[in-house]
Amino acid sequence: MATKREQILAQVATTLAPTVGVSGRIYRSRVTAAARAESPMIIVEPITDAARQVTSLPKLDWRMRLRVTVVVRSQTPDADADSIIESMHSLLMSDLTLGGYAIDVQPVLTEFQFLDADQPAGVISNEYDVLYRTEVADLAAG
Repeated sequence: MATKREQILAQVATTLAPTVGVSGRIYRSRVTAAARAESPMIIVEPITDAARQVTSLPKLDWRMRLRVTVVVRSQTPDADADSIIESMHSLLMSDLTLGGYAIDVQPVLTEFQFLDADQPAGVISNEYDVLYRTEVADLAAG
């Protein structure tokens, strides 16, 4: 069985599949360059995952920082990504338990990068904290 972390990441990708404007181009932890025809796209990746033990229970409370990046190519990438980001955020926040795998999803920050590529590009990174719980000895159970 997969860890809760992996189950959460898979659920986020599934949840974001109907995001407006990306035609299902949702990638997990993508490291290869994006071709022009692949944008706009969304990339879902974990950044950090920190645990603390619940004092009276054999449980671990986790805080996973998740990055959801929107990549667009346009002369005004931040403006053109806006409707995608709004749709992505609404989908992600519509079920704060992510199908029962999480305790909560909390928006943290958004960063903007503008790149001079073969066509101007924007990389808008949206970070969320996902809170979840596991057993001390079993990362798949909680």
